[in-house]
Amino acid sequence: MSSRCKFWLPKKRFCAIPPIANSEFCGNHSKRSDDVWILCSIDPSHSVLESNLESHLKRCPLLKHKNSLSLQPFYRKGINGGGEEDDHEGVTSESKRMAVQSMTEEPQLIKLIEKIKSVHDSVCKDILDSYIVPDACRSWIDRAIDWKIPFQEKHVIQQASILGNLEKLGALNSSSIGEQLHCNSPSADSPAVVEFGAGRGYLTQMLADCYGVSKVFLIERKSYKLKADRSLRQNESLILERLRIDIEDLNLNAIEALKGLPYLAIGKHLCGPATDMTIRCCVGEGVAKSSLRGLSIATCCHHLCQWKHYINKEFFLNLELTKDDFHAITWFTSWAVDADHSSDVADTNMDTVKDIGGGINMLARERADLGFMCKDIIDAGRLTWMRECGLESKLVKYVPSNISPENHLLIAKR
Repeated sequence: MSSRCKFWLPKKRFCAIPPIANSEFCGNHSKRSDDVWILCSIDPSHSVLESNLESHLKRCPLLKHKNSLSLQPFYRKGINGGGEEDDHEGVTSESKRMAVQSMTEEPQLIKLIEKIKSVHDSVCKDILDSYIVPDACRSWIDRAIDWKIPFQEKHVIQQASILGNLEKLGALNSSSIGEQLHCNSPSADSPAVVEFGAGRGYLTQMLADCYGVSKVFLIERKSYKLKADRSLRQNESLILERLRIDIEDLNLNAIEALKGLPYLAIGKHLCGPATDMTIRCCVGEGVAKSSLRGLSIATCCHHLCQWKHYINKEFFLNLELTKDDFHAITWFTSWAVDADHSSDVADTNMDTVKDIGGGINMLARERADLGFMCKDIIDAGRLTWMRECGLESKLVKYVPSNISPENHLLIAKR
């Protein structure tokens, strides 16, 4: 008998609870007569028995939050989604994989790969390495200002470089760093900070400790334990608001406490379309762009990107790349992180040969190279869009790949 329940969760994994006697399922997911498990329509992250759905919908833990959120002035359903009604549910990774593997005619797939290489050579020339740990953050790391915050060096280094690149661009004032480290109070002209996909808020924690800010807005759709909020609230000179909302539905103009204030938009590892939604939220049509002082977003999970959300469709269309090509390119990006990037030592697995579909074989090394090219192209389109909106923008690799292969950073200032 299996040691794990055989119920397949919406999180794309099996339930970890051991099965009950004489069953392949745990007590929560055991099959009862003809009843079936379905996703909760309010919160698809969990499932319920179909027979219990009606009563569950009246007491779902997320119901109260959803009803309260709909009354907030800053909530506007789908405002940053891109405005397309087709593909309402998006294209799944499985669908992308099947589409690539269905390219049974060898010239079709080879032609797309050659097109990707050609486009990369023409539009991705100015992506530079920019690994910066500023003095203020170095002091923060050495002093370990608040040991109550979970400390993982690779994440702290990434946070420091995100802020260091924003400082180098001139969007973050470093004039009173030494003073901030001692008194932990903001200067008179310090901007507000909006952290998108904030999670536990540790990126903002470092920024507040090292540079000093007056107001902080943490945007996150999930609820987390061990947040930095408690530590941040101990700073009497800082005003903190945490908004539990999806970036897709956030009307930044309608946040009363942010109106008229200059602000920095930051985010560490904004997965897939969350990057596009964040850029649209800060710089899109109808947004008060004059308040944006700077933007620093670390992108990741390009395989989750969706055509309907992508910020610069014209970029792809002008390169004669179609919607289907875009989805194939997003699927190829998953190959970039297949390999072991944890050290500079050559990975022998990179010389293994794999079938990528259409009867075409590629070395794992070649697959990884192609995946990185695709990630570059997707972010180059975002960079182009921000420049067209009048922002002084750059796309850099903010940490070495052995710290994180997801090392792209979009930085901008007005």
